[in-house]
Amino acid sequence: MLRMVIILIVLNFYNPALTSIKEDIISKMQFTNNLSFNFIQTVDDKSENGLCIVEYPKKIWCEYEGINKKIIVSNGRSLVIKTSNKGSYYIYPLNKTPLEYLLDKKYLISKIQMLEPKDTDGKYLHFKIFENNNKIRIFFDKKSLNLIGWQTEDIYQNLSVTFISSVKINQKIDEKKFKLPKNN
Repeated sequence: MLRMVIILIVLNFYNPALTSIKEDIISKMQFTNNLSFNFIQTVDDKSENGLCIVEYPKKIWCEYEGINKKIIVSNGRSLVIKTSNKGSYYIYPLNKTPLEYLLDKKYLISKIQMLEPKDTDGKYLHFKIFENNNKIRIFFDKKSLNLIGWQTEDIYQNLSVTFISSVKINQKIDEKKFKLPKNN
């Protein structure tokens, strides 16, 4: 009887399906050098959309649609937010933003290896990461295991949700995209 209880306990803690899913997600991430995608980002009930290119490690270029034609660029060290219609820009150290973690593939893989995926609505899997007062959730499609977005909450409890679509992996990218804009 004791042997049967031990076997049941071991089987409850070991779920090969989730282990396999996690390994498949990690494998896909290891293969990915860059991503280009459309996005919809919602911050405090305000939504914006546009196009992004991510190149690992830690580079991003995003162009927002709309009047401001906002551009976000990271060269791996700094993050610049520029509005085209005003010509002004703001520069931040990348390591002071949640993007520091989202743009670091090795970091994400190391965290995914330690965490268990959570099911969301039977359609998505997500991993919850807490790092330096940032709460980050990374979402993957349950069937394709492709990255489909993320959610961040910073120290001030600002919630930002980014949904990505039309993802293309390992495309040829113009490296000039990641040059920080100059002040006009």
